[in-house]
Amino acid sequence: MLLLEQMVVLFLLMGIGYLCYKKEIITDEAGKKLSAIVVNIANPALVLTGCLGEEKIQGRELFVTAAIITGVYSALLLIAQILPRLLRVEKESRGTYKAMTVFSNIGFMGFPVVAALYGKSALLYAALFTIPYNILIYTYGVSSMSSEPEGGRQKGHGAAFLIRRIFNVGVISCIAAMIIYLCEIPVPGMIADTITHLSNLTAPLSMMVIGASLATINLKKLFTDLRLLLFSVIKLLVLPAVGVMVIRQFVDNEVILGVCLVMLATPVGSMTAMLAQQYDGDYEMASKGVALTTILSVATIPLVSMLVM
Repeated sequence: MLLLEQMVVLFLLMGIGYLCYKKEIITDEAGKKLSAIVVNIANPALVLTGCLGEEKIQGRELFVTAAIITGVYSALLLIAQILPRLLRVEKESRGTYKAMTVFSNIGFMGFPVVAALYGKSALLYAALFTIPYNILIYTYGVSSMSSEPEGGRQKGHGAAFLIRRIFNVGVISCIAAMIIYLCEIPVPGMIADTITHLSNLTAPLSMMVIGASLATINLKKLFTDLRLLLFSVIKLLVLPAVGVMVIRQFVDNEVILGVCLVMLATPVGSMTAMLAQQYDGDYEMASKGVALTTILSVATIPLVSMLVM
């Protein structure tokens, strides 16, 4: 019930963002700036709040979580090679579908849901997901988009560019949170309060930005793409349900299972659309995938939770 209530709250925040865009309170330029605040300030602060609480996570559990995450991404990479062919996706869109399969909205939507359901200490588990995520999105994600016909803007970017992209402020905040937590480094009260206040911006701003982006999509056309609808069912229901049932065979910690469920059940990450635009992927399909899975996730995340938890 708590998860359903949380998803309704996020949906209402998305609706406010949608209306703000229609009323021109949030413009395209303002949306980009709000996204920058979430990505570079609020979300990293939310990650850091995970190490500020008194609750502690045992080292063995962190190791187990890291092993699970490795298995999850390995499985997703394999599924991404198979699923577009099973769905008979056109060649020009296969790279985009591969990226949509692997990369979910774990930051904008996943972190706020995890924090609301399991407390901010659980964000340490969730933060581990972002490290391979960022490495893969700037390697596998770029490669997938650039391998499509007419791709190829990737040639101008070397190893230094990828390193700078991989070690962005989000990943640095995850690493900092782990160091502070494991080394038990004390954080002054004023700094902790500042971080907490900034972290509280994440959920409302990120959902409003997503809602504003939905206002640019033709919703009627969105729900008539049968292939994309089938993909969304697999992405939002089948993969998280099967994934958590498999993980349950090795782990009995409900918090770890819950975090894995949220990370797997979140919609397609908005970064897939950004990569498609930059590297000549199918930008329209990526945008539709982000929009459709975001709308459906309001219902599918509570549903899959009831099924497997």
